[in-house]
Amino acid sequence: MRIPAVVILGSLVGACATGSAPPPRPASAIPVPPPIAYATTGLERVVGQTAAGLTGVFGKPDVDIAEGTARKLQFGSRICVLDAYLYPPKDGRGDAVVTHIDTRQRDGSTIDRASCVAALSRREGGK
Repeated sequence: MRIPAVVILGSLVGACATGSAPPPRPASAIPVPPPIAYATTGLERVVGQTAAGLTGVFGKPDVDIAEGTARKLQFGSRICVLDAYLYPPKDGRGDAVVTHIDTRQRDGSTIDRASCVAALSRREGGK
């Protein structure tokens, strides 16, 4: 007894079509992209500085907010606003230092961080 080739091919194609799709990955299995690394060129006067170091460069901050062990100092000029976030060292020894900064123009639009630091460094009398 001979089986027609059409029946064999149909069986093979049918076997491929009956396979199920793999289950979706759980959210925890989705890879998380690494954080964006920002250039620090031109930010040497800010990143790693203490509050005293910042006031020595920019004058008195416009805003000084403490929350737990963290602290935010805000400095503004006609050009831009800089938010400097200070955190204590991981070993708990020494003064809190700037580990992150945000900058923006007065209208909220973006500005290069190093350009804002340069503009703030030239503000008169801390303003």
